[in-house]
Amino acid sequence: MIPAAFEYHRPDSVEDAVKIISDHGDEARVVAGGHSLIPMMKLRMTGLSHLVDLQGIGGLKGISVDGGTVTIGAMTTQHELIADDQLAASAPIIREAALQIADPQVRYMGTIGGNVANGDPGNDMPGLMQCLAATYTLVGPSGERTVSAREFYEAAYFTAREDDEILTSISFDASASGYAYEKQKRKIGDYATAAAGVLISKDGGSCSAASIALTNLADTPIYCEEAVAKLVGSSLSGDDISAAVAAAVGASDPSEDNRGPVEFKKHAAGVVVRTAIERAIERA
Repeated sequence: MIPAAFEYHRPDSVEDAVKIISDHGDEARVVAGGHSLIPMMKLRMTGLSHLVDLQGIGGLKGISVDGGTVTIGAMTTQHELIADDQLAASAPIIREAALQIADPQVRYMGTIGGNVANGDPGNDMPGLMQCLAATYTLVGPSGERTVSAREFYEAAYFTAREDDEILTSISFDASASGYAYEKQKRKIGDYATAAAGVLISKDGGSCSAASIALTNLADTPIYCEEAVAKLVGSSLSGDDISAAVAAAVGASDPSEDNRGPVEFKKHAAGVVVRTAIERAIERA
């Protein structure tokens, strides 16, 4: 289908973009890579008369690693995440996850900001950002503020971002931990049936730190605090891993859909979490 008529804006600064969406309220929407919004517009499932394209704002692109902090501009594409060797050295789990998103054509256009900002429970980056304990920077008419990725997601497609705010960057502490991002899906390019991001650090024979987050197993990404508690301080034995897997599966709340019934999704969750933990331990 063809979208309804709309006015196209291409600002060259965040301030101008914020002003446009503030002036037009619910009738305006920002677009990054366009993979979520444009199909909705073509189906006329969203009514808006002002489209604000962020592609012209150069300051929203780029990856920097300063000491132990990684900062990624919201308009950085998935392909750019994959291609950046400094990022791969600082946070290799980003490359591993990005390579599993859709296909190369999508990754050349899809942005990390668009992936995390719209609250789609099937997107890979929100759960990964929770795993990395990332912080989002938002800019609106009242200025700049930051929100933790673990507090950002409220329900499917509902987030802590106000309608007149723009997500401008993502930051997190670089980690040389053992890592893994495991994803089960029906076919190449599909959303996950179940996915898990895991980070593991070891000190001697025990686990000194861990992080586990799930994708597409509830209305929001899930940071698995109880599962993490099962691992930290443990010897990472088979029983310890099984206890963490059980806790993570228990934290999931999938719904039945064309990817399968609830029992199958919980089974898939257990498989991807166990595989991710074991691979992260090997790499730690």
